[in-house]
Formats: sequence, structure tokens, C-alpha cells
Amino acid sequence: MTLRDRRLHAFRTDLADRRLEGEVEAQRFVAGNPARISAPVADVLTAPRADAGVNTQFLFGDDVLIYETGDGWAWVQAERDGYVGYVREAEIGERGGEPTHLVSVSRTFVYPGPDLRFPRAGALSLGSAVTAVGVAETRGTNYALLADGKAVIARHLAPAGEFAPDYVAVAETLLGTPYLWGGASGFGIDCSGLVQLAMRMSGRDVLRDSDMQAAGLGEPLEPGADYAGLKRGDLVFWKGHVAIMTDQKNMIHANGHTMTVAREGLREAIDRIGYLYGTPTGFRRP
Repeated sequence: MTLRDRRLHAFRTDLADRRLEGEVEAQRFVAGNPARISAPVADVLTAPRADAGVNTQFLFGDDVLIYETGDGWAWVQAERDGYVGYVREAEIGERGGEPTHLVSVSRTFVYPGPDLRFPRAGALSLGSAVTAVGVAETRGTNYALLADGKAVIARHLAPAGEFAPDYVAVAETLLGTPYLWGGASGFGIDCSGLVQLAMRMSGRDVLRDSDMQAAGLGEPLEPGADYAGLKRGDLVFWKGHVAIMTDQKNMIHANGHTMTVAREGLREAIDRIGYLYGTPTGFRRP
């Protein structure tokens, strides 16, 4: 049997994804049922209980496959990046038509109708996928109308398939966002979540965790002892951490030191991080 990463392949001793039959051992194999995340942000847990660890998050509009439901939980796999985990069943709905737009700002409000003076009905993160069925204008502000009658500021959306030219610039829009372990949204994010979300908005889907990114995202670099070979967009990895270079000397990262997405000089970060986690373990150019 091939060794499989359980974060990216749905298998347990009792149940597994039918596509893995013959590759893993399980009592039963099933096909995943298509579904879609209906909550603004859904925590993806390591076990079907509220006190389990958070590995990542799925966003509104993310497509998933459901392998099992029970006691208010669903065992699911994201179609976009393959991540597997447990999500509250109430945060999943049926799939409708293909989303037409992605939220293109760090956060946006959802209104019960096309008027920003209405009390907000919710909020969505950068990267959330929505289906706009119409447009409306109120007092000079344009709104995208959603299938359920709610509305979003139209300029906060980008058409599906239209991508930002610079993923680093997307990451920079999240400066000041609170650090959140397992976070993958504009409400709270971790280091590898920042890389993944920013790259998604520039048209590139990448794996979720920093070890996955360090193993295969782009090409490895040897920037030299003085790091002179680095440039904007390059990635710096430590054990369990990743940062994005904004230029040859500076970087942006979601970090537990400031507990935010923050800018920091590379040399300052290496000195600060070194006594706890050592020097960088690698550099890659996406």
C-alpha cells in the first residue's frame, strides 16, 4: 500500500474515498457527495468534536465532497486543495450553479438588500465565491444581487476567472489581519494560509500547509549567504513557518510574534526567530 497523507486523502480504517480503493485499507469505500460551504468561514477540525484542533478553514462557496455525516458533523474533502477534515454539518449546503464572482477585498458586508444603510446580514472574506443574479443601484452605489435576495457591494467582487496580477500585492491588502492558527480568511489567517489565499486570488491554487508548500511550490532557490538573490514574491521557509518577500530585504507574514499579518525585515526576522526555531530551512520561487 502507498503511504498517503491523511490531510490530503480521505481514508480511515472504517471508511475511505472510493478513488483510493486498492491503494489504502478500509472496511468500506464510498463516493463523496457534492456539497458547498454555506457559512462565511467553516473551521476544518481533526475530529468530529468542538474541542478538536483546527487544521484549516473553508470559505463560503468552496465546493466539498461529503463522505460521512453524523451527530451534526460531516467528514469532507475540499475539491480545490484536497484538504480533508470535519466540518459542522450546518455549515454545508447544496451546490447550485457555478459561482460568478469572488470577493476581491479583505472583507465585505452582506446586506439584506441593495442599501448600505440596512443592518448587515453577514460578512464574507476575500476569496469567497458567490453567484450574482442581478445588479442594483441605490444612491449611486452599485450592488451585486445574490440568489437569496441579499446584496454585496459590486466593486468588492471580481468576475470568476479574473485574477490579480501580483499575489504579493494581494497579501499586502491583509496587513493587520489577526493571526489565527489554521486561519485561511480575511478575518484571521496563518502563515501558509496567507500564501495560499493570496495565490488563489492571482489564479494559482496551491497546497495548504507550509510543509507542503516547502516541498513542492515553485522551484528551490540558493540565494547566497547575504540573501542577495531574493526578490519580490520569493518564499522563505522555517520549520513550520513561511514568509513572502516583498523585495530583496523585506517580507510579509502572518506570525505569532505580532499576532497579525505584518511586514518585517528578513535579517531581523532571522535573528528574532533563530533562537527558538533555527535559521531558514529553504527558499522557493513560485
